[in-house]
Amino acid sequence: MLSGPSGVGKGTVVAEVRRRYPDVWVSVSVTTRGRRAGEVDGVHYHFLTDAEFDRLVAEDGLLEWAEYAGNRYGTPVAPVRERLATGAPALLEIELQGARQVRARAPEAQLVFLAPPSWAELENRLAGRGSEPPAVQQRRLAIAQAELDAAGEFDVVVVNDDVTRAADELVGLLTAPSSGRSVGASE
Repeated sequence: MLSGPSGVGKGTVVAEVRRRYPDVWVSVSVTTRGRRAGEVDGVHYHFLTDAEFDRLVAEDGLLEWAEYAGNRYGTPVAPVRERLATGAPALLEIELQGARQVRARAPEAQLVFLAPPSWAELENRLAGRGSEPPAVQQRRLAIAQAELDAAGEFDVVVVNDDVTRAADELVGLLTAPSSGRSVGASE
């Protein structure tokens, strides 16, 4: 499981994993967040209405879910179970709340925290997105500080100072013969 603060580059690292290691299976999360420019439904996220998300929660169709910055995100449970049943690892990209839910439900899962090289770099990345108003950016920074404080709850911390290196490290954790655990992540 991969988690980390907003703006740390989880999506960028996961995209690099997909590009360089197409055999690594990455779970596609669901979200009630609006689509950003260039995002494709079913590739980046499954974009749902609030009612569709509520139905999944009611049917226990999510491994984990969380509300983050006014939107909800979750991991559909069926595709993850199907993948793990084959003995192959699964990569989930999830928020801190979701990571805690997965830890409680699946203690054998390997939790990886993606950290920024510095606080200043995280601020620059969030501001550089240009996709959110300053008030939302400030709310994300406040949440990010709390998330950084929780890094000690994770099994491994990977610093995203270089996307290629971070992707290689993540794949190494996924494919290590001795790990026998899945790595997960979401934003």
